[in-house]
Amino acid sequence: MQSYDYLIVGGGMVADAAARGIRELDESGTIGILSADVDEPYTRPALTKKLWTDPDFTWDQVPLGTADDTGAEIRLRTLVTAIDRDGRAVEDEAGERIGYRRLLLATGSRPHEIDAPDSDRVLFFRSADDYRRLRELAAAGGRIVVVGGGYIGAELAAALVQNDVAVDLVFPSAVLGDGTFPLELAERYQDLFRAAGVRLVAERRVAEVVEGASPDDALEILLDDGSRLRGDAIVLGLGVSPVTDLAEAAGLTVADGVVVDELLATSDDAIWAAGDIASYPDRLLGRTRVEHVDNAQEMGRAAGRAMAGSGEAYRHTPYFYSQVFGVRWEAVGTLDPDLDTLIVDVGQDESGPRTVVYYRDQTGAPVGVLLWNVAGATDAARLVLAESPTGTADLRGRIS
Repeated sequence: MQSYDYLIVGGGMVADAAARGIRELDESGTIGILSADVDEPYTRPALTKKLWTDPDFTWDQVPLGTADDTGAEIRLRTLVTAIDRDGRAVEDEAGERIGYRRLLLATGSRPHEIDAPDSDRVLFFRSADDYRRLRELAAAGGRIVVVGGGYIGAELAAALVQNDVAVDLVFPSAVLGDGTFPLELAERYQDLFRAAGVRLVAERRVAEVVEGASPDDALEILLDDGSRLRGDAIVLGLGVSPVTDLAEAAGLTVADGVVVDELLATSDDAIWAAGDIASYPDRLLGRTRVEHVDNAQEMGRAAGRAMAGSGEAYRHTPYFYSQVFGVRWEAVGTLDPDLDTLIVDVGQDESGPRTVVYYRDQTGAPVGVLLWNVAGATDAARLVLAESPTGTADLRGRIS
């Protein structure tokens, strides 16, 4: 049985950051990465952003170079199916056992799916492989139906229409983004898509996808009100769920994610968890779980260092962001438009107003900060959450 000093299950950005974190403290310990993906670790946000919109950003810049930089041995197309905690080993779907001294679970998330034909024109978008296939479909022209108004769906609709693809965007809310932004900002956000030529199909969900008799026939998409759309392909961004099955089956503590302490250790002192799956104690937000790239990179590095004996608590409160049509928004904390919101315009640039939104609890204290076209202010947003000012006048002057 092959064994590693550090074994990482999962091959995404967390795995890359963890391997680098290990190497900061341990130059020689063996590192193994077991990935179910077909690609070595890569920068995932590029799949819906820069690869579509920045001609100077090419596929060569997507791989992270994990193996070359850290010496980690990466096994692709390797699905781990069980953890033997007593034997300090994992087992893959082929029945091979791989040993570990210390284990990191970085299994990420899986996309939500609906019943749909098993077709290469129906994509539940998540991976680099999905990106490559969508590129082929986009190059063929025609119309693509994008389903979902969250990060992935909105970014893909924006990416496709900017690459001369006719796009329908189907989403369940009344206004695109109104589950994240206050109505005033959601309408501003939606107008970006309408102005770019995206056909918006609001307050609708997909009931069924029907494939034509031949590969050249359009797909037919039946919506929940009985209406129909036709498209040459359909790409679905319906959110994700953390992949915690492996941890649950191994008897680790799981509650909306794999529960870890401030050192990112699980209920087994030889096993850590990081990234999308980790429920951790955030110093500003309380116990939480974050599915965004900043957390993947920072927590991955912290987990690697902790596995190598750093003894350092994870103290980073992550931010998250999206970028469409030249507008970038960033946020820290909870973005719930049902909360009381304070909207502060702090200027203007070529892409429009620059706005800060504070989301406040019943006491008036901010629990989330949205930065719309406001660059370089995430640390200021964290400070607002840490100090929790309740006065409206005080908040208005905090970020400018």
